[in-house]
Amino acid sequence: MSSRRGIKIERGIEITPRCKEVAERELRETPERVREALERLRELLKDNKDLYFGEDDEILTIFLRPCKWYPESALALMRRIAEFKRDNANILQGLMPEHEENGFINHRIANVLRDRDHKGRRVLIVNCGGLWDPKKITVDQTFRIFYLIHVASVLETESQIMGCVIIMDFSNMGWAQAMAFTPSSSKRLLTFIQDAMPARLKEIHFINQPMVFNVVWNMFKPFIREKLRNRIFFHGSKMASLHKHIPASHLPKDYGGELPPVDYTSADWYPVLRDCEQFIQTYDSYGFAKKT
Repeated sequence: MSSRRGIKIERGIEITPRCKEVAERELRETPERVREALERLRELLKDNKDLYFGEDDEILTIFLRPCKWYPESALALMRRIAEFKRDNANILQGLMPEHEENGFINHRIANVLRDRDHKGRRVLIVNCGGLWDPKKITVDQTFRIFYLIHVASVLETESQIMGCVIIMDFSNMGWAQAMAFTPSSSKRLLTFIQDAMPARLKEIHFINQPMVFNVVWNMFKPFIREKLRNRIFFHGSKMASLHKHIPASHLPKDYGGELPPVDYTSADWYPVLRDCEQFIQTYDSYGFAKKT
């Protein structure tokens, strides 16, 4: 378990009774099914020699849990991840936290709330508005930061089961931020979220959207499939609407909550990500097997 100033990646912890109940009810998770799925996925990987992934229980579970312990579905997810990493090698290959240290520490782009929400989910807050200067941190760099956070988060047993929530804050978004998004960057982000992210993304909340947001939304909309569309919620400036999904007791003051104001930097999380570098490096090696 990696921990700094009370912030930690909860790796390898024993799941709570609440987690166990959700895993059984929503993910079909039982000791017998887990054992059978792990064994079958190892067999499938031996038959798919063009793929290279670790074969220990912890690694295989990362891909089996979001697929509800169906080995064939997990293999398909692994192949999509390999394809995504190949197609985006120019920005992802060899990526380590130190490469985006400036963005994590000095720019107010993204942060994960210290505590989980009322349903045990991680909450990622992304600022796409006036706090983001695309001339200093490009849209590619913001994606790299998001990607690194996701790699560390897949280690968390509770996150694998309970999932995560994203709040996207567009407060004071102007043309500089809106024009930073391109059709290709929008498609890349949505391909990642919908096809190549081994996580349970439960909800995405858009808040404080100005009129210029429609330019960005029209770019994203063609790439959004029904499953994700049903998990996107628009709130504008109505925090009471957001509170219907995440209660005020689990939100910062910025969003009408009872917690301290949010720090939009990831300065507190950056050292924790550095602690996970060995795994991040290992995850970077996964994908299509290198030809010899």
